[in-house]
Amino acid sequence: MMRAWRCTLRVTQHEAKLLLTDPEQGDLLKARLNPHPSHPRALLTMLEGLSLWSGHPLCVALRVDERSLHGPCSMLFGDELWPGESALVRFEVAHRGRRHGRLSGLGNFRALREGAP
Repeated sequence: MMRAWRCTLRVTQHEAKLLLTDPEQGDLLKARLNPHPSHPRALLTMLEGLSLWSGHPLCVALRVDERSLHGPCSMLFGDELWPGESALVRFEVAHRGRRHGRLSGLGNFRALREGAP
């Protein structure tokens, strides 16, 4: 049986970085996304897909750079400041976890692992 995955999303003015980890296997997915999606539901739909793939609801730690509060973050969720409701995805603050195997490439994701804003 698969365990629930952990997801961290850090949003800045220039990018949205996503880190998806499994408590036992370590890194599963790293992504660097444009903070201006073409559709207001794009982010939530992608996260719902990951939830369906895992078979568990997905808890997402959302960290937004203060300079991005009125720019890219609002673009990620359409006209809303917070994502819409979903039975598959929950946004909240998550605690740091243990270190596991890591994927290489796509730059430094240390801030997401350490819980930096």
